[in-house]
Amino acid sequence: MSGDYEISLRGMQFHTLVGVLPHEKEFPQQLEVDVTVWVSRAEGVVDYRTLYAAVSDVVREGPVGYLEDAGEKIAQRVLSDRSVRRARVALRKPNVPLPGPLAHAEVAVERAVDRGGR
Repeated sequence: MSGDYEISLRGMQFHTLVGVLPHEKEFPQQLEVDVTVWVSRAEGVVDYRTLYAAVSDVVREGPVGYLEDAGEKIAQRVLSDRSVRRARVALRKPNVPLPGPLAHAEVAVERAVDRGGR
């Protein structure tokens, strides 16, 4: 079969140290992550467990300072799978201490690799 397809895991939830403020380095908070990958059918399939593990490993490696850095690490991990051509990672942090109502702060990272061919 030719062509690409898209796989998404949405709303993965973790409780971890996230942020750069002193209290954020001490008290774990909720972090929600979505990952979407575009896969080449010609290269094979992607196991959902592998995608989940890539996210979980990065989150559990240590404190998450900036969401941008964690998103970049997750994107690079999922792109290491030869089947994956493109990845989008969105990280959401609810309960951000700002002076007004806010559902969450979100950072999205999208990366792609050129595997030749398409």
